[in-house]
Amino acid sequence: MSPANPKRLRTSVLFVCLGNICRSPLAEGIFVGLVKDAGLEEVFTIDSAGTGSWHVGSPPDARSVQVAAQHGLTLECAARQVSPSDFQDFDHIVAMDRSNLRDLEGMAQLDGSKAELSLLRSRDPMGGFDVPDPYYGGANGFERVYRMIERCCQELLLDLRG
Repeated sequence: MSPANPKRLRTSVLFVCLGNICRSPLAEGIFVGLVKDAGLEEVFTIDSAGTGSWHVGSPPDARSVQVAAQHGLTLECAARQVSPSDFQDFDHIVAMDRSNLRDLEGMAQLDGSKAELSLLRSRDPMGGFDVPDPYYGGANGFERVYRMIERCCQELLLDLRG
């Protein structure tokens, strides 16, 4: 895959959900872990963001942090909102659900995106469209979402490695 910026040799991936405190930080953490396990830290740039601005500057939801820790991962990001420069700086922008993808497609048209936009679950071997937002649910919902994101991130890494 050729990067959006031909001078950059790294492949960049931005995971996006609504508030950047539950799903996209989990996806970022899981993908970082998979990339490290594969010894590909020098190949990828990974980040996450939200389409909304409600939680900008906040740490990930405590339940996301907890489920990540149960799987040996640390989430160290602070919530941020998708910015116009993201559409130039990232090769791949991966949405957690169709609503996020629609929002991103609207922003991309305004910002002249060079990034490839996609749904994370488009890579799910078990099928489906949306990674459900676990925000209003309990711990079981976060575990279910973790496993769903992990499956999809494994496939994403395989896709991007060629």
